[in-house]
Amino acid sequence: MHAPDRLLVAILVGAVAGVAAGWWFGPVMVGWGWLGDLFLDALKMTILPLVITAIISGVAPLGAAHSVGRASAITGVFIVASTLVATTTGVIIAGIIEPGAGAGHQSPGSAVTVAGASDTSLESLVRTIISPNLVSAAADGQILPIMLFALLLALALAGSGPRGKPVIELVEGLNEALMRLIGWILYLSPVGIFALLAARFGELGGEGFWREVTSVGRYVVTVGAGLGVHFFTLAGLVTLAGFAPHRYAMTFLRALVTAFGTGSSAATLPVAMDCAVQAGVRAHIVRFVLPLGTALNRNGTALYQATAAIFIAQVYGIDLSLTQQGSVIVTAALAGISTAGVPQHGIVTLMIVLTAVHLPAEGIGLIVAVDWFLDRCRTTINVWSNGVGSALVDRLTGAADRAASA
Repeated sequence: MHAPDRLLVAILVGAVAGVAAGWWFGPVMVGWGWLGDLFLDALKMTILPLVITAIISGVAPLGAAHSVGRASAITGVFIVASTLVATTTGVIIAGIIEPGAGAGHQSPGSAVTVAGASDTSLESLVRTIISPNLVSAAADGQILPIMLFALLLALALAGSGPRGKPVIELVEGLNEALMRLIGWILYLSPVGIFALLAARFGELGGEGFWREVTSVGRYVVTVGAGLGVHFFTLAGLVTLAGFAPHRYAMTFLRALVTAFGTGSSAATLPVAMDCAVQAGVRAHIVRFVLPLGTALNRNGTALYQATAAIFIAQVYGIDLSLTQQGSVIVTAALAGISTAGVPQHGIVTLMIVLTAVHLPAEGIGLIVAVDWFLDRCRTTINVWSNGVGSALVDRLTGAADRAASA
């Protein structure tokens, strides 16, 4: 058995053991949570240098500016299209199952705001992309300004000719060293994921978990069904990229389990990059697409937000017109793209979707109890979508390069 396969088995064992330990031993396991936090912190420690070196070393091999533009354009189209497909799937599935029908809640008379709901103005959006202080942006966890700077610096280095080559080689060497460091950290992943899941299930207890799930069981089933449909939709795209879906998914399984265990697409980025390269995606494409996808591409989160909005409307007996459902689809897609890749941030941006179609914010309280569980499910789809996107970009840019050289 190869080392990645052994690590995958160890991660799966750790995840199952964590659930079992939390279920059986209960609150005692909460004291183990610090081990999981330590594992997350170790992964997050590498994110900033990894993003910078990955983007620079990923853009440089693309060569001319038109090659960079082609890869960026394909990635952008995939992110927007797949996110819209995800939100449409969520609305359709929720409309079929109708998880909130018959709940009988009365619609509240006044609007309620959620702390942390973000400003969605154009000015606010631009300011999240361009920061006057990269150190401050890094400290606040704002990854987009860092990515923009790294991309512009990579383009400048690529256009510097021979004088820029030593710098590019230095960055590539740093990237390789970081990946080796991350490989060491990943040996902690079975213990880290065990501790995270054991602490969470220990806090809830077996009865508490099932009580929370059954309270909004139809909603949980609806979100799960939507995420499942979208998973196989994306798997179909893997075929178009020239990969066998089941083999690609199995190679990516280590990243998917890590995503479920941590609930963070950002923390899973190093694992996902390693899995994509092992699956056969060119390394420089992986270094370009996956950091960008981690910052912008969150299909699972967008699908969850669309489903949640329809569920809340059904609970309060509010009939949404086709136009309003279309607003849910578009707004949830935009909110999903703007959501940070950290655990349980999607519950905040859900407020944006509810406001867009004038749904009661109080409905968020109906789903908060099980959000921690669904957060891990939708994060898994986020990571899978980014993996599929890297395969597609690899295939399409490779075809274009071969056509250009013919």
